[in-house]
Amino acid sequence: MRFFPELNFDTSDDQKPGWKKFMAFVGPGFLVSLAYLDPGNLETDLQAGASHRYELLWVVLIGLIFALIIQSLAANLGVSTGKHLSELCKAEYPRYVKYCLWLLAELAVIAADIPEVIGTAFALNILFHIPVWVGVLLTGFSTLLFLGLQRYGVRKLEMLIAILVFVMAGCFFGEMSYVKPPAADVLKGMFIPKLSGQGATGDAIALLGALVMPHNLFLHSALVLSRKVPNSVRGINDACRYFLIESGMALFVAFLINVAVVSVSGAVCSGPNLSDYTKDQCSDITLNSASFLLQNVLGKSSSIVYAIALLASGQSSTITGTYAGQFIMQGFLDMKMRKWLRNLVTRCIAITPSLIVSIIGGPQGAGRLIIIASMILSFELPFALIPLLKFSSSSTKMGPHKNSIYIIVISWILGLGIIGINIYYLSTGFVGWLIHNDFPKLGNVFIGILVFPLMAVYVLAVIYLTFRKDIVVTFIEPTKEDPVAQAHMENGLGYPNGPMELGRVPYREDLADIPLPQ
Repeated sequence: MRFFPELNFDTSDDQKPGWKKFMAFVGPGFLVSLAYLDPGNLETDLQAGASHRYELLWVVLIGLIFALIIQSLAANLGVSTGKHLSELCKAEYPRYVKYCLWLLAELAVIAADIPEVIGTAFALNILFHIPVWVGVLLTGFSTLLFLGLQRYGVRKLEMLIAILVFVMAGCFFGEMSYVKPPAADVLKGMFIPKLSGQGATGDAIALLGALVMPHNLFLHSALVLSRKVPNSVRGINDACRYFLIESGMALFVAFLINVAVVSVSGAVCSGPNLSDYTKDQCSDITLNSASFLLQNVLGKSSSIVYAIALLASGQSSTITGTYAGQFIMQGFLDMKMRKWLRNLVTRCIAITPSLIVSIIGGPQGAGRLIIIASMILSFELPFALIPLLKFSSSSTKMGPHKNSIYIIVISWILGLGIIGINIYYLSTGFVGWLIHNDFPKLGNVFIGILVFPLMAVYVLAVIYLTFRKDIVVTFIEPTKEDPVAQAHMENGLGYPNGPMELGRVPYREDLADIPLPQ
């Protein structure tokens, strides 16, 4: 028998208890799940409950199931290839397509950051009566400060922020127990799809856009690279399974919180004996006025507790959004700039629209911008989702770790369903607006000439990404020349010629300083 001195026979990791190995991978999923608890979700949940009671809970359920599937695919992609989604997009697509995808990804980060920044600004306004536009600036600076402090123990700070977010969850669960929404109606809304009433389709798309965020796909595929994954088939499979379990736990908590917010809003705004004040608030509910929902539980202190929770939600979400912007810029452009400068550029790009709208339109304009941002996220989703679905199902990218046929079918059905809904709403909504607006006929003609080609380009771009064949091979087939080395690799005992024979880099030093809870 041949002797291979390079082989790693250290099996200490395999001998660890299962829960210890699992805890080593806990972190990325919970950090990503903060995006499903951000002020944008809160805003759309409140609107959906106030306008449609419990009828749109099925959108929350489908959205979180879909989120679990695609987030696990993003994690698997990073673990199996050693590269995150933006890096693979850069390697796979031609130059012009790559730059278009980068611009769309940056737009998605901006759209995701709008509700987070504005929500934090609203919280500062409630607590300290600071103008909203000043709060937007303070949010940008505070995020840079928190990121700069990460070397001094931001993990503890993030734990505190997460606790404050769950304070908000406790408030809504307490309110839910007080208003007692009918369990039958809640379950019916959760499992029976229905779109009735004015604006139901638009609210459903906004709700879905707030749940499933394109920038989260780039973020999750990068965060998992901060974990040391054993360089073996078994090690990669175990890591993928642990990340799936962790994501499932985190998103289940996010699902319960979203259901509670929708149910509380629906119950409070649909009672038989509503006061005139409550009716007025429910007719135009915003993040800036939603504290009245908690008054039955907390009384006069409700606005303070609500604002603290909103502040924690917005601030923690802006940190994850900034990370996503860093990975997108680094992956697509391969920019070699210092981290503080990259943080500054990302922050400036993200807060500019919120700052302009809050200065010009005030709190009302900022509140409307949140709904628009959620719609943008929904329309942006195909340009991150389709590459993820294709890469994770491709043997040229994933090798033996590619998706099973069942996951491929389910994920593509859900993905194409959402894309179809978006295109339908985009076309019918625009045509309806074009027919019923008060513009002169000549103005409508010019608008149609401008917008319809853009809609056609959108559809063609989706078709191109869907049917384009992958060209670049990033997975290198493990050598089978030596059966002993192959057996050790398959059994998780190491591999003689290093990680590149598995087509992946198991540990990224450039991502190891991300402050993830261990």
